[in-house]
Amino acid sequence: MCWIKIQKWNKTLRYVIATLFFLSVLMSCKKNESQLQTDPFWNDFNKIELLNFEEDLTSTSITSINAKVEAINDIGVTHGESALKIVFKSDEKQTGIKIEPKTPIDASKLKDFCLVFDATNPGDFSTHLYVEITNHEGKTRTRSVSVPVNTTKTYFFELEGKYLRTDTNLRDNPKPWNIPSVQMKMRGRIEPIDFSKITSITFYTKNTLHNKEVVLDNVLLVETPEISNNYLVGIIDKYGQNAKFNFEGKITSDNQLKAMAQAELKQLEEEGPMGGRSTFGGWLNGPKLNATGYFRTEKVDNKWALIDPKGYLFFSIGIANVRMANTTTFTGVDFKNEKIRSLDPEEVTPEDSKGMVKLGKEITNTSYIAYPERNKMFLELPTYDDPLANHYSYRRKQHFGPFAHGETFSFYQANLERRYGETKEGEHLKKWVDVTLKRFLNWGFTSFGNWAGYEFYHENRMPYFADGWIIGDYKTVRSGYDFWGEMPDVFDPEFTERTKLTINKIAEEVKNNPYCIGVFVDNEKSWGVPGTVKGQYGIVLDALSMPAIESPLKKEFTRLLKAKYQDIKVLNEVWETNIINWSSLESGLNLKEQEAYTDSMVTDFSMLLEVYATKYFEVVHDVLEEIMPNHMYMGCRFAPWGMGKEVLRAAKKYVDVMSYNYYEEGIGKKYWSFLEEIDKPSIIGEFHIGTAVSGLFHPGVIHAADHNDRARMYKEYLNSVIDNPYFVGAHWFQYIDSPVSGRAHDGENYNVGFVTNTDVPYPSMVKAAKEINSELYARRFNSPISNNK
Repeated sequence: MCWIKIQKWNKTLRYVIATLFFLSVLMSCKKNESQLQTDPFWNDFNKIELLNFEEDLTSTSITSINAKVEAINDIGVTHGESALKIVFKSDEKQTGIKIEPKTPIDASKLKDFCLVFDATNPGDFSTHLYVEITNHEGKTRTRSVSVPVNTTKTYFFELEGKYLRTDTNLRDNPKPWNIPSVQMKMRGRIEPIDFSKITSITFYTKNTLHNKEVVLDNVLLVETPEISNNYLVGIIDKYGQNAKFNFEGKITSDNQLKAMAQAELKQLEEEGPMGGRSTFGGWLNGPKLNATGYFRTEKVDNKWALIDPKGYLFFSIGIANVRMANTTTFTGVDFKNEKIRSLDPEEVTPEDSKGMVKLGKEITNTSYIAYPERNKMFLELPTYDDPLANHYSYRRKQHFGPFAHGETFSFYQANLERRYGETKEGEHLKKWVDVTLKRFLNWGFTSFGNWAGYEFYHENRMPYFADGWIIGDYKTVRSGYDFWGEMPDVFDPEFTERTKLTINKIAEEVKNNPYCIGVFVDNEKSWGVPGTVKGQYGIVLDALSMPAIESPLKKEFTRLLKAKYQDIKVLNEVWETNIINWSSLESGLNLKEQEAYTDSMVTDFSMLLEVYATKYFEVVHDVLEEIMPNHMYMGCRFAPWGMGKEVLRAAKKYVDVMSYNYYEEGIGKKYWSFLEEIDKPSIIGEFHIGTAVSGLFHPGVIHAADHNDRARMYKEYLNSVIDNPYFVGAHWFQYIDSPVSGRAHDGENYNVGFVTNTDVPYPSMVKAAKEINSELYARRFNSPISNNK
């Protein structure tokens, strides 16, 4: 008799399936005549069979995570007589199964190996399936893939292998073998992890808008053959495309590029902008409210709304990162002339946001191949005397990756010059600005998102958001999850001075233009990760560990604790500590390694974190209010992994619009229930969906099955935002696909664009945008609206 133990994730029983199937019943069942076959590529290699759902599984615990699980003997059976069906529940943070053998899986005898399994999707929607593997040290690797509807395929991802030990500055590499199996794509960064012993495997989805289904069978660890030494050689063609993969829309000649450009320009001229919009993109046929000459917010019939400068209702729907700063990729070349690497300590623009750097002969004459493996990726790069050599640039540093610095090239800008020509310097860029605006107006967008190029600021054809970063030599503090960098010590006077420098620069660029909706300052800051005391209050713990004489933040925390407790003995009593005196606390108290924290400690940590966050938003708000009083403060675009309750409360006090970057399939009800309590206008600063059929090596954060599925998911995401009364906009990230060879900043090589790296729009996405945008205001304000003059 075969038993599978099913438990709920939180250990309270929800689905208890005492017996999924009996061996005697299975043996008596007629074998499925149309049984599907797994990819035969894996048959000839050493393997460890993990699960085939046939044999006794008493040594394995399969835990249900908010999911329905059942054994089936028809659809999706690829091995033997049965398979496991998982029904994933919608609007859950995580839903799936966790497989935990009683003893760790020993894979030490396998050299380089993959996890391999078969998956079938019998449902109505593609399933973005995640798989997380945990080793004996608690380290994990997560991969994901879109499982298309009505398909059965073999999926794999590498756990040990050659390229996992080599960083080539690609967020993920192409498939290492020419086989039918589908390679799951990396979540996070490529790095070596010891998977000789595996303690758990989790199959799951998260935050979906629909219930999803997947049938699993034949789960294996398989030893893999050697990867060719030429695996990454010549993978990028002269247009910056995938050289070894044919896909819809691939460019093969300059004439083809020019012809496509001419046809599109003719269409844009004939069709013109989408109708029904005010001068600033508001709802021309809707009510006219109080006009202030600038954008503002108002709650109208229990729905938050932006109001444009003329008084029309406005919803910000557009695309972020419409600029050249992220179009360059490392070539593997560097220069011996150190002048190119000089840094100005007074800079207020980070490397990621800088434009092109012109390279003179005094620099290029000192070139050398610094990274041969990287340089060999490219089939053809222009010589320095080629007309397209003006699209070379330089990066003085990388956020993360293998390159300290080096030469970069923008295939996108080179392709613009190929498309539109260049009779005088910079002409192709002026054409790009004009064409981009015509596209956005024709497609029905009402604004840009964050990081619009400065070239658009005073065209006065499309509203935009200004942006800036507070960078400089102020003191810092760490949250413990410092993905984009350390956090500022907001009580350091230098932080205020750097804020003033940044806002002054933004004001100079904007020039009080009413087309500027508001200002985003900073992005996805590492406030801490809610869920654990150390995760959520890392900033507090780090500050407490510092000497007050070196940390203005620690000095402020000490002052607040003194004011609350007066006597150190009282603090020791509630914290259960043995701090000698206040001077001892000032000199540094390391609580980072503590296993448990008292309730009073956590209460105080919460208070201190809110003080810290409040000071941050207060400083930025006050400087903006003084220098740019007519433009809204749009916040810092929170990431879901970095916004605890204290930080949200602090932001609410000072921002005009709360902003969030949210890479999921849409806006569900459970996660976003906190909006009701905050009751502030909110905006989605980033989201995207990509697909593996586009020629790029990585779809992006959220995956679709193909171009049509991508367009469907795009519309569903936006409708979930439009229908939510607290949101006043949503911005797709980004306008242009990442470079196929990885953006210089951090190696992202995602299919995230509305246009390709050859500047060709994706037809399915344009069609979806027009459909959404033509119905935008009627859908958003579908009930009678008061004329609140």
